[in-house]
Amino acid sequence: MQQILVRIGIIVMGFIYIFLIPSEPTIVKLIFKVIPIALIIYYAYIQSQPHKTLTHNLVIIGLLFSIVADGSIIYSFIAGLIFFFIAHVFYIGAFARQFQFSILRASSIIPLILVSIWIGNGLINGLQQNKEEDLLIPVLLYIIIIMTMCWLAIMTKNIWATIGSILFVISDSILAWNKFVTPITNEEALVMITYYAAQLFIAHSLRTLVQKKERTI
Repeated sequence: MQQILVRIGIIVMGFIYIFLIPSEPTIVKLIFKVIPIALIIYYAYIQSQPHKTLTHNLVIIGLLFSIVADGSIIYSFIAGLIFFFIAHVFYIGAFARQFQFSILRASSIIPLILVSIWIGNGLINGLQQNKEEDLLIPVLLYIIIIMTMCWLAIMTKNIWATIGSILFVISDSILAWNKFVTPITNEEALVMITYYAAQLFIAHSLRTLVQKKERTI
C-alpha cells in the first residue's frame, strides 16, 4: 500500500509541476521540480528493503546526484550536465554489477551507436552554428556516458531498468535537440514526462534488479 501511495504521489506531483507551475518565480518552480525526484528517491529506498546491496546503494546515489542536477541545471546548463554525468556513472556501476551476457542483448549496442552518431552529428552542427563550440566536448562525452548506461541497463536483463534507461535517453535527446538544433513543440512537457518516468522505472527496478549471487549489506 505504501508503494502505491508513493507512486501516486510521484505522478500527481509530476503532473502539478509540468502542467500547473508557472516558470516564475524560479525558486517555486525549482521546489516543485525536485519534489517528484525526492519521492522517487524514497521509493527507491523502500524498493531496496530489506535486502539492500551495493547495487541498490549505487542507484540511490545516482538518484541523489540527479536531484542536484535538476536544481543546478535551471541556473547553469553545464553544472546540470556535470551532475547528471556523475549520476550516470553510478547507474553504470550498478548495472555493470548485474551484467548478464546474451548475444541478442549485446547486439543492442549497434542501434545505440547509430542513434549516438545521428544525435551527435546534429548537436555538433547546432553547437557550431550557435557559436557554442566550448560545449562540444562536454556534450559528446555526455552522449557516450548515457548510451553506455543504457546499454548496461539492457544487459541486466531487467525490463524496468531497460525501459527507464531508454526513456532517459529519449528525454535528454529531446532537451538537447530543442536547445541546440531546432525548437520542439511542447519540449518541456515531453522532457519532464519521459524524465520522471525514466527515474521511476529505474527506481522500480531495484526490487528485481539484483541477482541472488550479490550479498546484502
